[in-house]
Amino acid sequence: MTKQSARQTVYVDKFTDGILDPTEDMYYKVKNGGHIIANTAPGCWGPMITPELKGGHEVTKPVFVEGAEVGDAVAIRINSIRVTATATASGNDKPMEGRFNGDPFIAGVCPNCGAKNPKSVTEGIGQGAVRCAECGEDVTPFTFTNAYTMVFDEKRSVGLTLDKSGAEKVAHAGRHYMATPEDSIQHPVVTFAPHDIPGVMARVIPFLGQLGTTPARPMPDSHNAGDFGQFLIDAPHDYGLTEAQLVDRTDGHMDVNRVREGTIVICPVKVAGGGIYLGDMHAMQGNGEIAGHTTDVAGIVDLQVDVIKNLAIEGPILLPLTEDLPALAKPFTDKEKEEVHRMAEAWHVPELEESYPVSFIGTGADLNAATLNGMERAAKLFRTDVPEIMNRATITGSIDIGRNPGVVTVTFLAPKRYLEHAKLLKQTEYMYK
Repeated sequence: MTKQSARQTVYVDKFTDGILDPTEDMYYKVKNGGHIIANTAPGCWGPMITPELKGGHEVTKPVFVEGAEVGDAVAIRINSIRVTATATASGNDKPMEGRFNGDPFIAGVCPNCGAKNPKSVTEGIGQGAVRCAECGEDVTPFTFTNAYTMVFDEKRSVGLTLDKSGAEKVAHAGRHYMATPEDSIQHPVVTFAPHDIPGVMARVIPFLGQLGTTPARPMPDSHNAGDFGQFLIDAPHDYGLTEAQLVDRTDGHMDVNRVREGTIVICPVKVAGGGIYLGDMHAMQGNGEIAGHTTDVAGIVDLQVDVIKNLAIEGPILLPLTEDLPALAKPFTDKEKEEVHRMAEAWHVPELEESYPVSFIGTGADLNAATLNGMERAAKLFRTDVPEIMNRATITGSIDIGRNPGVVTVTFLAPKRYLEHAKLLKQTEYMYK
């Protein structure tokens, strides 16, 4: 592709092969303050059954943000998220031994001819439908343990899981029902026609499971996080790394269900231009994504970017919608403030702390490690210590699971002076004042 100059609005319709590679030139370029509009491909299961993809997902090609330099941050405002799929399928997974080298998300292998990350085709429907393009062998690296096919209403407000006949109808026209983008190479997961739990109703509350910046070293997209990244340590495939090198991640794979329309995500810049990418849109997900996967859908997203100079952070900071904040972290009402002012006068407290909500993403090998990681990131940015963050998160916030086993949000009311010093006051006042 011929490089383009930075534009006010960039339309992204190309996808990676699953690897986020900082050494690759970025075709798409957006001006600081500009918009990124993307038609995202489904994440998780479609790429998981397409062994040609090397990352477990199929995210958009990274976008270069004009003016973003290493050591800066980029504030990404999610203006809109719209689900385009009319159906999807998902469920628990089980790796298929003999069909991968060390990691089924990354290093698929044909069990018959031995081809690495083989190209594949679909033949019919059902669990054995994905076949090696060279020898015709079943090459799916994963199988379902319990799974479902779900359809959505026209307004994309509710979903319903199907029985066998409905699931098979969807399976025969998978790309149509899943609205798979033209340049996506993944097989539609509805091809497997799962139908273990028919008749389940669910609310559609879409969000982005992947939204972030390019890591400082080549990394599989789904493993750009502290928990999934553990599988890269001393791995036998081409993307193995050491534990120390995992710090180069940017935690773009969050699966935090509060990363939805109207929020702001502030991301680290670890390569020139930042390299913003997105994908893995989900129709809904409870905290923890405890099944390991949820309803992956295609959709159209409108983002706006704003470079924050000299804001060196290690991972994302989230400014959720007020309705998504923990009860203790919601901004105080005028009535509450009046009552506190009366108490301050009675107890001779000369100055009240003005504060705004902020949520730090923490990731690690497990939830304890992720919680410590999130608190350490907050303490470092605000130039304080972890015990203070512990206190603030306890009495003015909450620790919430983003993804089990190792993504959390550390949310609390941060003093205005901390936010001003950290150059986050503009974004927090925009969200909550």
